[in-house]
Amino acid sequence: MQEVQPTDRIEEPEESTEANEEETQEDSASGQSDKAADVEEKKPRGKRPARGGERPRLLLRYRDEMIAQMNQEFTYSNIMETPQVQKVVINVGLGEALTNARAMEATLHDIGMITGQRPVSTKARRSVATFKLREGQAIGVMATLRGDRMYIFLDKLFNTALPRIRDFRGVSRTAFDGRGNYSLGIREQIVFPEIDYNQIDKLRGFQVNIITSAKTDQEALRLLELMGMPFTRVQEREAVNA
Repeated sequence: MQEVQPTDRIEEPEESTEANEEETQEDSASGQSDKAADVEEKKPRGKRPARGGERPRLLLRYRDEMIAQMNQEFTYSNIMETPQVQKVVINVGLGEALTNARAMEATLHDIGMITGQRPVSTKARRSVATFKLREGQAIGVMATLRGDRMYIFLDKLFNTALPRIRDFRGVSRTAFDGRGNYSLGIREQIVFPEIDYNQIDKLRGFQVNIITSAKTDQEALRLLELMGMPFTRVQEREAVNA
């Protein structure tokens, strides 16, 4: 009868151990690759352009046409000096919010629809007994637009909302503050296509402040003209002044 040697008994476990080690290494490598893939998927991709990846057409026009035009007219020493719109601030004063709780909710909704982002309520900085106003009480709504949303809003304001105003003949050329910033009053929110007249509780106006990097009002005026701001014609302005 043949005797089984000890080496014969341990050959099979050794092969099994090596196989298990290979499987463990493969599983580990697979796990690391999966984790690496997960990390790549979770990497921040930066600010996504609006409208499903399309950049606002007004922004593209500014880059492709307006920068060159402004440099040709004002001969800046550096292209980085070319004025641009930095932000647009929308303000709504809501004195009625002191007595009408629904006014704040409705205005937040309307401004959110118009701007495409969530606005914030503004608070009273101090108490005023005459108006029964307490410090910290919500008395207005504000939204600050930058980047793609800003250009989309300006495009809509210039080409859709303002032309819908009855008997509209253009906006004032003199509503600058001396530092290249422009203020515009909108009397009714229904000039914007997002607002349905049948679904609002009241007509409300708001202020639009366009903040630019222009050093002079003349540069800011020309910048907004190139962007499509429908200013009054010079002939009409001279006739009114006469």
